[in-house]
Amino acid sequence: MMLSKGFEVEVYTGRPTGEIVGLSDRIVAALEGFVREPDSRNVEYTTAPAHHYDQLLCDLVKPRLQLRQYLQTLGDYTLIPGSTLAIGDSDRFYRSDPGNPYHSYIEQTYGTSVVTASIHINIGIANPEQLLKACRLVRMEAPLFLALSASSPFLGNQVTGHHSTRWAVFPKTPAQVPLFTDHQHFIDWTESQLLQGTMQNVRHLWSSVRPNGNRRPYDLNRLELRICDLVTHPVHLLAITALLEARILQLMDDPSLDPLVGSHFSSDPEHLVELADSNEVAAATNSLDALLTHWQDGRQILARDWIDELYTEVWPTAKQAGFSCFLSPIHQVLTQGNDAQKWLAQYKQGQSITQTIQAAIADMTQTEIDLGDKLCEPIAV
Repeated sequence: MMLSKGFEVEVYTGRPTGEIVGLSDRIVAALEGFVREPDSRNVEYTTAPAHHYDQLLCDLVKPRLQLRQYLQTLGDYTLIPGSTLAIGDSDRFYRSDPGNPYHSYIEQTYGTSVVTASIHINIGIANPEQLLKACRLVRMEAPLFLALSASSPFLGNQVTGHHSTRWAVFPKTPAQVPLFTDHQHFIDWTESQLLQGTMQNVRHLWSSVRPNGNRRPYDLNRLELRICDLVTHPVHLLAITALLEARILQLMDDPSLDPLVGSHFSSDPEHLVELADSNEVAAATNSLDALLTHWQDGRQILARDWIDELYTEVWPTAKQAGFSCFLSPIHQVLTQGNDAQKWLAQYKQGQSITQTIQAAIADMTQTEIDLGDKLCEPIAV
């Protein structure tokens, strides 16, 4: 069995020099499938749910090639990798839709801490109780996916001290989110937050993972992992997704992987939440080299070692489901580092932040061109 999968991809637009330029209003007006974010400097597209990874690969690349072609009609513009405003103005908000009251609330409440780019991975799970169980497990292991994806060590021409500055500064909302014991708990909690005003609407749940669906919190059909920084290499993103899917499939076969069942701390859900939150902070700071606390037994373990253990554990599940080959790039990330680690290494070797981002822009462009030539039909704008 394979689950359906889809992505929400947020990406910055700008110049090959690394300058980020807001163009989302023009993009959304010209191209189908793209939507604006509150700040005009990034734009989002969503891939349709698909079961097979080869289809997902094309679905990831094709809109970006189309967007690149359109940007060229506007001038010398391109797509900018990374999840924060690495160079240039990181203090000013550039509104994409000045008349939108929700956008006004976001700007006034959070400022540019939300002007980030990321990948949201959605996994289809029809049964709401199974979905909430998966959310509990993924909440505890979300720091591992952040560690694999970290790509924001810079902000405003500065080295921040975080591999994922995005998740370090992003305003997780509400501040306290429990491990939901069942669907009714999620419904009751959401209704309470809306009444209290800690959530402005049902979308205003900004945590590492959340249940999602067409009529939240009542009708749910997918798990949304929101913690990942922008992963620009599509093959690496598919590997991260394969790790997530295999872990969820494994949980479906083995209920003891539910943290409320299979942890030394199962009787203390609040401690599990604190553990997950502290692991998120550690992963945002040091990504693959972060020292984390394992949710099952409380042992200390490096993120890269935990990921390696998880890879070995889920590989038979992925093989049985027919997608184990898509897992293998995980080892490449563990060996060579994520984007943040690569960029920091280049910076320490003497490259400026601007030069590092410019090289990453060129790499991203070439990767997408190469994949587009191999996988997708020619695109007409």
